[in-house]
Amino acid sequence: MPHAVHGLVPILATPFDQDGSLDLAGLARLTEFQLASGVDGVATFGMASEGFALTAEERERILTTITDVVAGAVPVVAGVNGTSTVTALEQARAAEDLGAQALMVLPPFLVKPSATQLADFYGDVAAGTSVEIMVQDAPGATGVAMPPPLIAQLCELDRITSVKVEAPPTAPKVGAVVERVPDTVAVLGGQNAQFVLEEYARGAIGTMPACEFPDLLAPVLADFTEGRRAEARAAFAKLLPLVLFGLQSGIAWAVHKEVLVRRGLIEHATVRLPAAPLDKASRQSLHAILDELPLKAG
Repeated sequence: MPHAVHGLVPILATPFDQDGSLDLAGLARLTEFQLASGVDGVATFGMASEGFALTAEERERILTTITDVVAGAVPVVAGVNGTSTVTALEQARAAEDLGAQALMVLPPFLVKPSATQLADFYGDVAAGTSVEIMVQDAPGATGVAMPPPLIAQLCELDRITSVKVEAPPTAPKVGAVVERVPDTVAVLGGQNAQFVLEEYARGAIGTMPACEFPDLLAPVLADFTEGRRAEARAAFAKLLPLVLFGLQSGIAWAVHKEVLVRRGLIEHATVRLPAAPLDKASRQSLHAILDELPLKAG
């Protein structure tokens, strides 16, 4: 089964109104902005989406909004973060029914699975759906280690077509995974694209950062893949302070949303507990970084 997911696939934030309710109009604008920026796909229910803080009913409304806006223009990837096979399958089938073309599946993590259990888990989720499955290797979030030989074993399962590598140091891990999986399996990076150029140099063919700077990252990736690597590195160096600011534990979600508010894409930077809002000094530091970037309004 060939992979549909590759290239620049931002993880959409989930906009909330001041009272904490969903802002679906803001989500639609945000999705339209991704398409206008030339992305190769969009994703939701990842860590950057505050997927951990969404109800099942909200997930349905969010994914319906996104698929309506995208209308088949690019693949839509839905995160699955169930902590058992049964709950993961429930999320996976719901996302498939609502039009997701691929599922980004975290391993179960509250009870740490063995390698055999991981193979059973991903095999059961893949067998229980008919869309593409992405293995999400994110030990920082899950505490579940997936060595490259295990990832290669998982990629032998039907419908597993891609891997998102977020285990630091990510570039060496990307290279090790690329060496072991078939060419039909796409290897992508995450971690807000912090090491995207190194990951691409090691064989990655995609990245899944947060969603506030796709218009700035897309030309960097185009330059790099088309051989203009000095230009790509120079442009990425200017973007890197924002990338790093959005990787801070606890406030990353508020950082993403503060940028989106400044760009006129959403109305409020509201986050849900346990995500934390920005304090005054952090907000000032972030806007000082943004002042140095060629940000266009959305």
